[in-house]
Amino acid sequence: MATPAIRMFRKIEGLFCVYKPAGVHWKLVRGSIETSLLKGLNATPSQPLPTEVRFLALPVSGAEAPKGLTLSAASMPVLSKHPLVTGPEFQNIKVGVGHRLDASSSGVLVLAVGNGSKALNNLYNTRVTRDYTLEGEFGTATDDFSHTGRIVERSTYGHITKDKLERVLAMLQGANQKSLLLYSNVDMRSQEAYEMAVQGLLGPDGKSLPILTGLRCIHFEPPNFTLEVQCINETQKYLRKVVHEIGLELRSTALCRGVRRTRDGPFTLQDALTRDHWAASDVIQAIGKKRSSKKKSKTQTKDSPLQPSEESTTVNQMKPVREQQ
Repeated sequence: MATPAIRMFRKIEGLFCVYKPAGVHWKLVRGSIETSLLKGLNATPSQPLPTEVRFLALPVSGAEAPKGLTLSAASMPVLSKHPLVTGPEFQNIKVGVGHRLDASSSGVLVLAVGNGSKALNNLYNTRVTRDYTLEGEFGTATDDFSHTGRIVERSTYGHITKDKLERVLAMLQGANQKSLLLYSNVDMRSQEAYEMAVQGLLGPDGKSLPILTGLRCIHFEPPNFTLEVQCINETQKYLRKVVHEIGLELRSTALCRGVRRTRDGPFTLQDALTRDHWAASDVIQAIGKKRSSKKKSKTQTKDSPLQPSEESTTVNQMKPVREQQ
C-alpha cells in the first residue's frame, strides 16, 4: 500500500516551468525547488505504526506466585518503523532541467520530476522553438556584448531610424530562413517538404547552428530598443552577439542589456511559477493544469474533423428544397 508521501510524489511527476530571475544561476533554482519539494513530501502525515504481538510477563506478588511463568499477549507498536528511527521517507529528489538559462538571463525554465524526464527528452526532440525578448542599447560595445562587460568602443547612433533597423532585421531573418532549409535535410521540391512546412515541422535535423525563425522590433526609442526573437538551438550568448551585429550593420555599436525567455515550446510566462510558489502543492497544481489543457487540446483536434461533416449534412438536406423550387 502506497504511503501518503508516495501518492504525493506520483502527483508531482511531470513537467512544469518556473520563472528564473536574472542574476541567479539555474543550479540554485533547481536546488531550491528540490529542497522545497522534499519538505512538502516529508511533511505529509505518516501512516500509523505497524503492530506486533508480544507476550509479556504478568506482575504477581510473591505469595501468589504460580509454579510456572504467567504470560499475557499484547499488541505493541513496532518502534523500528518509527520516523525518528528510519528518518524521512524521501532522502533526495532529482529534478531535471530543460534548456538552461545563464546567470544573467531570466524567464521560463522548464523542469521535470520523476517520469517527467522522459517527456522532457521527447519535448526537445520535436524541434520546439523558444521566444525571447532582447533589450538593446545603441552607442556602446563591450567585450562580452552585455551591459556588464568591459567597454571597448563608443559610437554615435543619431542616424539610426526604425525603418533602417527593420530592414536589417528582415535581412537577418532571410539569411536564417535559408539556414533553416539547409539544415532540414529535406528536398525542397518534394511533397514531404510542403507538408512539413504547412504543419510547422520544417526544421534542422538534429543539432545545428542557432537559427532565428522570427525577428521583429517591438519598441524603438534611441538609444534603447527591444526585439522579439523566435529561435532554435540558441544560447543566450549568441542572442547577445546578434544585438551586437545589428549595431555593426547599422554603422554603429550596440550591447544587450537583458535577455528574457517568454516561451519554451508549449510553456509560456503564464505557466511559470514565481519564487513564492515553488512549494509541492503549487507544483502539483501547475502539472495538473498543464495535463488538463493538453487533454482539452487533444479532444478539440479529435472533434474538429466532425465539423465539415455536419456542414455537408446541412447542405445535403437543403438540396431537395432547391430542386422542388
